[in-house]
This record gives sequence, structure tokens and C-alpha cells, in this order.
Amino acid sequence: MSFEEVSKKIKEHYGIYVPASSTRAIVEKHAHIIDKNLEKIQEKLPREKTADVVIGESDGGMVPIIKFKEGTGDRRKLRETAWTECRLNLAYAKGSVTPKYSATFGDTDEAGRLLLYVTDLVGRQETTKVHIVGDGAPWIANQVEEKFGDQAEFLIDFFHLSEYLHQAAQCCAPKDLNPWAATQKQCMKNGEMDKVIQELENHVNNENKPEDHICEAEKSYNYMIKRTNQFNYKEAIASDLPIGSGEIESGHRSVVQKRLKLPGGWWLKENAQAMVSLRVLRINGAHDQYWKSYRMSELNVN
Repeated sequence: MSFEEVSKKIKEHYGIYVPASSTRAIVEKHAHIIDKNLEKIQEKLPREKTADVVIGESDGGMVPIIKFKEGTGDRRKLRETAWTECRLNLAYAKGSVTPKYSATFGDTDEAGRLLLYVTDLVGRQETTKVHIVGDGAPWIANQVEEKFGDQAEFLIDFFHLSEYLHQAAQCCAPKDLNPWAATQKQCMKNGEMDKVIQELENHVNNENKPEDHICEAEKSYNYMIKRTNQFNYKEAIASDLPIGSGEIESGHRSVVQKRLKLPGGWWLKENAQAMVSLRVLRINGAHDQYWKSYRMSELNVN
């Protein structure tokens, strides 16, 4: 909840008035310590046993960030606001219902390193099969290939692809939208990607379509033809592995947005990173371990 709401709750339950500014100072102090030491803290948690299959998901979401231009005078006039991507990962052993999360406002390489890290937290070993699902953002597939090599396979979120096919239906079958899209989606699940690509290509090459027509079929064709090795839904379904990334989208709402996207709230980037690390610490079950380590002065608190 917001710092102001915390002050109200303390007053309501304990009869003590703590200014919102004090609440913020205390929370952000610990959040920054957590951000510096998150991996060190989590290393002391009980490790998951070796997993035969680890499932991971990755996605980016935008958070309101504020920064200040160089200069002197009224800082309000130097303020700039922008939306900045927070990259969230999760991983869990197949059959588990308790994923571990990581989050960063850093670059894609850092996001990839943290994706590798959370798969380790849930039991990844050299013999583990890793199944990663995400949308079509190139950085996700690139990081999976770079960090995991042949150990992992990357699958594009089926529902993300479905959006492209439903848009393409407006061009390919304007009078039969839903049945056409349903047929293409079933083909994808059956491993018949070539049929779908051919269907799209036939429309792209149709000389009778208007020249100024914005062809959604061509967008879908280009999207798929660049990612032909990322649609192996048939094997995933046969192996009882997810083909959608709904869990990471839910994670954005519960881990990141619930705190960092409150109405009217804007963050300095370093504070946003610290707060999201605090959120990850709690959801990963390391909150008590943090306080134990803090009281024993085992952390970098500078």
C-alpha cells in the first residue's frame, strides 16, 4: 500500500502517528539494502531438490519513472517523466505451485542473468530440461539462447500468437473470422505450422487486394516467418508443458504493479528498483531471512 496508507493503518490499529515521510524513509532504507543483497539473502533459503523439468516465463511491463535534467534552480522545472520497462521473470519446477521471481530495470543481459538465476533457485541442474514461455519480444528469445544454450527451448505464448491470427482473419476471411482463426490455431497446436504460413502467404501474394490496404495477414506472416523455431506447441502439449505465459502477466500485477503503479505515483529509477526487489523478496519467501541477516549484521548496509 502507499506510504500514506501505512501511516493511517498504524494510527488506526496502534494509536501511534507516524508521518508518511518517516514510513517512506524506513521502507526505502530497507528496500535499498535488500536490493544490494537479494541474491545473498536468498542463497540461505532451503534449496529446491534437483528438478527434471523447470518452467520459466519472462515479460516486460512499464512503470512510471521520474528523472531530473542537469541544471540549477527549481527542480520541478527540471523534472522529466517517462515509462520505463521492468523485466520480470519467474521459474518453478514442473508440478510445483510456488514459483520464484526476479525483476530488474536493468538491461536485457541483466534480465537474462536473473532468469538463469531463478531457474537455479528452483532446482535447475545440468541435466534439467528448461521450458521458457514469453511473448514475441526478441530480447527474451535471445537471452534464453545466450544464457541456456541447448538446455532450454523457447516457446512464444500461444495467446499472443492468437492475437496475430485473429487480426489476420480480417484480411484472409472477413466473412468467416472466428472459424478461420480457430482452424489456424488448431493447425498450430497440431504441429502444422507450414499450413498456416502458406495460408497467410497466399493472401500476401494476392494481386487483387487494394494497394493501400494495411494487410494484417502480412504482419502475421512476417511475425511467424522470423520465429519458425518458437512455435512447437504440439510437443509442449504432449509433454504437459504450458503454452501460455499468463502466470507472468499475473505476476506483473501482483509483484510490480500492485505497488509501483498506484494512481499518481512516480518513482526515481533507483527507488523503483529497490522497491521491486523488496516485493520479490517477500513473494519468494525470504522476508524472515532478511530480518535475521540484518539483525546479525551479515548484509551490506552502506
